[in-house]
Formats: sequence, structure tokens, C-alpha cells
Amino acid sequence: MLKLGEKGVIPQKAEDSYAIAPHIPCGVVTPDLLRKIADVSEKYNAQALKITGATRIAIVGLKEKDIDSAWEDLGLDKGAAVGLCVRSIRSCPGNTFCKIGQQDSLGIGMALDKKYHGFKLPGKFKMAVSGCRLSCAESWVRDIGLIGKKDGWMLTIGGNVGASPRIGNELIDNLDDQAALDAIDKVIIHYQENAKKGERLGKMIDRVGLDGFKAAVS
Repeated sequence: MLKLGEKGVIPQKAEDSYAIAPHIPCGVVTPDLLRKIADVSEKYNAQALKITGATRIAIVGLKEKDIDSAWEDLGLDKGAAVGLCVRSIRSCPGNTFCKIGQQDSLGIGMALDKKYHGFKLPGKFKMAVSGCRLSCAESWVRDIGLIGKKDGWMLTIGGNVGASPRIGNELIDNLDDQAALDAIDKVIIHYQENAKKGERLGKMIDRVGLDGFKAAVS
């Protein structure tokens, strides 16, 4: 039986059953990509296609003998679905498509995805970008969240879901696009250099104190 994450697969409940999750930056797909995923799924008799919480499309129920061939046919990067790294960045449509979006969440989300997807860190790390205060990408419960406002971005840190959910803390407000990206760089570098292995950002903030963390990344 393959180990979790080996060859980009996730073992399923049934024996010799695996899921693969191609990387789909910010969940944006084309008709051609959907057709390719459908064709590969049919070719290898997948049991299901599942849109994940990280806006990937998981191909579920593949046999171990078919995994390498399925990846080759897809020709896509593997999604960072497991491990101590930056997972897929979530993003709402933002002002590109949504009439109430106030900032370009897709543009910033794509920039973050290009730079950080799969980036190795001391713990699991999730990011989300929401184009307005409705926070449709659930930015408040991600390690790093951006929330669009009329005057720029609000950056939140330390949120997570799971067994011990935590609402993020506001770090800084009214950031333009470049300032938001620069501030995120500082947070990630500080976390990379100072977190304990397996420690989520919120746990680190609780350990060192919010004021101390803010001072270190200001």
C-alpha cells in the first residue's frame, strides 16, 4: 500500500484504492481541462470525481497500477494535498467577476499560488484571499488570510479549522497589492525560522504572544 502523499496520492478506505488531486491554481478551470480530467477518470475507471475544499478536483478510486499512467495522461502538477507545506490557495472571484468584490482576489491568489504552492514549512499552512468582507474564501480561518476592502487589503494571521478551530488575528490593514504580498513574505519567513515542527501559525502566535509576533514582522 502506498504511503500518504507518495506519487501525489491519497489512500482511500478500500484496499488498493487511491485518489489523486491535480493542482488547479485558485480553482480556475477551462473546458479543456475538465474534459481531460473526465477522459482520464473514465479511462482508468475512477469511482468518483470530488471537488475538494481546496478547490481541486480529486479523482477517486484509482488502482495503484494505474497511478503513474493517470498522472502522465493528465500532464498536470500534483496538488500539495498532504504534508508540512503550503497547500492550495483559496480565492473567491473577487472584482474580476463578482459585482460586490472590492479587490482582485484572483490576481493576488494566483501570485501567492505561483510563489508558495508546495513550499516546505514547519507545519501545514493554508492561505485564502477574499475580495470583500463577506470572506467567501473563509480567510478568517486560514493561517494567512486577505480580505478586500475599499481602501485595500486587511491581512489576518493564525486562523485554522479542525479539532481546535481558531479565528485569525488582524495583523495590518489598508494594504495595496504589493504591500500585502510583502507583508505575507515577512510572516512566512518568520514562521519558517521560528516555528516548532508541526506547529501551526496560530499555535506559534499563542506561544509567543500576538504583540511579540507583530513586532517581529513589522
